[in-house]
Amino acid sequence: QVQLVESGGGSVQAGGSLRLSCAASGRTFSPYGMGWFRQAPGKEHEFVGRINWTGGATYYADSVKGRFTISRDNAPNTVYLQMNSLKPEDTAVYYCAADTRPAVYRGISSPERYDYWGQGTQVTVSS
Repeated sequence: QVQLVESGGGSVQAGGSLRLSCAASGRTFSPYGMGWFRQAPGKEHEFVGRINWTGGATYYADSVKGRFTISRDNAPNTVYLQMNSLKPEDTAVYYCAADTRPAVYRGISSPERYDYWGQGTQVTVSS
């Protein structure tokens, strides 16, 4: 079993920065990739970005490209989401998720691609 715990959320003014962390624990952790999603009230989960565990390639939603950066530390198993130039529309609960299953025919931006999820951390950006 894999446990994911996010931290680092909070309230910030527009233009500010936050860094979210996602710590993975449990059995030997070797996902195909780690994703970040967010969910605003009344909306579906929105893909934010992903980092591949092997190679470290990153992918971002157009809405955050150039402002958000995903990185990782293999020891400990932690993934980070650095968020700069925050906007009020970035307000949401942010979740990290692990993609550990082979042969899941879903795109990397699909929540169905990911089989473990953290509990989420609130990010609030005020104007």
